[in-house]
Amino acid sequence: MPASASSPPADKRANIGWVEGRGEIMMSMEFRDEEWGRKGTTLSDKTARSEFGLTQDEIISAINAGKLQYRPASIHGNPWLRLLRREVEEFVRIQRGDRYLRERQARTELAGINRELKQLRTRLAALEERRTALLYELDEQISSR
Repeated sequence: MPASASSPPADKRANIGWVEGRGEIMMSMEFRDEEWGRKGTTLSDKTARSEFGLTQDEIISAINAGKLQYRPASIHGNPWLRLLRREVEEFVRIQRGDRYLRERQARTELAGINRELKQLRTRLAALEERRTALLYELDEQISSR
């Protein structure tokens, strides 16, 4: 999309975080506010611990150092921290290296695939059982004629 007359030159946009889309130009602050609302862009501190192997102390230290943004949240009175996934990934990449990050992401994806396969096997078994019952019922109806 070509830059409009009101937007800064392309080299300036990259430095201050301009994002173009749907004919609108949003400042980086608006984009970041929107980021908190998009599915998959945030994760809880507990998920960050399990998915990336971080400790709560590391997360709190990174927040205090300004490396991670957070928003406090609570479910049924239980408080938790909402973090931006891209910031957590960048933090892990800096702290532990790119190889560690890729390995953790692969392990997390593999666990999700295994979970989904287990659910599909369970669903398949239930469908097979129902199919067998229906075939038996049809066979008995045909036999009784």
